[in-house]
Amino acid sequence: MVEGNADPSVPDTPVTDAAITESPITDPVAHNRRAWDRQVEEDNEWTRPVSPEVIAKARAGDWSVVLIGYQPVDPSWFPKDLAGRDVLCLASGGGQQGPIFAALGARVTVFDNSPKQLAQDEMVAQRDGLTLRTVLGDARDLSVFADESFDLVFHPVANVFIPEVRPVWRECYRVLRPGGLLLAGFMNPDVFIFDAEPLNRGELVVRHRLPYSDLTHLEPGERERLWGPDSPVEYSHTLTDQVGGQLDAGFVITGFSDAPHHSDATAGWLPGYYATRAVKPPLPAD
Repeated sequence: MVEGNADPSVPDTPVTDAAITESPITDPVAHNRRAWDRQVEEDNEWTRPVSPEVIAKARAGDWSVVLIGYQPVDPSWFPKDLAGRDVLCLASGGGQQGPIFAALGARVTVFDNSPKQLAQDEMVAQRDGLTLRTVLGDARDLSVFADESFDLVFHPVANVFIPEVRPVWRECYRVLRPGGLLLAGFMNPDVFIFDAEPLNRGELVVRHRLPYSDLTHLEPGERERLWGPDSPVEYSHTLTDQVGGQLDAGFVITGFSDAPHHSDATAGWLPGYYATRAVKPPLPAD
């Protein structure tokens, strides 16, 4: 059952180009909920659930998950044993990471803004006899969870679709237990300086000042023309908010990695993604 404090009744009706052009997006969370439901319908690769074979291997101890691009997370970033740990897969629906953690024996909650992404996790759980919980909502507001509810927050590249990231880090800190881990992936903001249309042809043409947003940096109708009216809205954010925001929330960053973008022309020139391993400091000894 999908739970949460966000309104799950956002209509799933397709929106026309004309309607989008005439009516600016005033609620990007609701828009991106519909957009990611549509991505599920269109079989976006980040909405495809893992296979029964992947779950069987995880149960046998052979597993990996990704935070950024196609790069598996360094196993040393995780606790030695996830069995019995409380894991929050944050903005991580799609039936990919959560079911693997459940197959390892973790107590898993998958939190996502898209009902259809959450349905992918529920499908895998039912298919493969796994236990996990799904919750619908906005990652900036985790008030459905009590303080110190989790041992691990796993947050793959998703805050590119969230208007502000600092509230996300504050909420992650609140819901983690002392000594808990935040593993987060996010976009390199520098990839957003390039003009999207030449980029699609493999050309790097600098156009945009940072921080970037689809809602403020494109000409009227340009987003719809490039990616369609139902495409998710993206935000570059800054490294000050991505990394500094974690530090300001109270985290200690103990790991950092990067990976090329998985699908665009920037991959040969600069990292497309960054990942951090951050720890909520344990309580001082008495």
